[in-house]
Amino acid sequence: MSFTIRFASKEDMPSVHRLITELAVFEREPDAVKISVEDLEKQGFSEKPMFQVFVAVQNDEIIGMALFYERFSTWKGKAIHLEDLIVTQSKRKLGVGKALYLRLMQYAYENDYKRVAWDVLDWNQGAIDFYEHSGATVLKEWRVVHMTEENLKNYVEKNSHEGI
Repeated sequence: MSFTIRFASKEDMPSVHRLITELAVFEREPDAVKISVEDLEKQGFSEKPMFQVFVAVQNDEIIGMALFYERFSTWKGKAIHLEDLIVTQSKRKLGVGKALYLRLMQYAYENDYKRVAWDVLDWNQGAIDFYEHSGATVLKEWRVVHMTEENLKNYVEKNSHEGI
């Protein structure tokens, strides 16, 4: 199978959105995607882009993507967070995911990032095995913490009277 990997363009965002939605279904959260194509276009292609995306393309169709952004580690320095790595269902097991993963790791290495971090669901054993085999460490002692938009609003409104 022949495919290429390149940085995504603004025009690719409908396909990226489709893959984000497909990943949410795979992760058993089919109603979780609230972001729109327009949000992706605005937030990924503004003066200060919030993310970058590598896409895998076959016959002018985007079949996979790795969406990531820069962050900072107080222990290591500049780092990358891999938000999503997805290959469309019909193109899995063909090396596309591995190629996207490798391209991201090459990018991190070439640009002197000190760490690449991401989350993986505990039931996604195939992904865990792949990551560990690649040399990544899956941290079992750490927990991912999220503050949702609604919870953020409630917390701030409840505690703002105390002063900051």
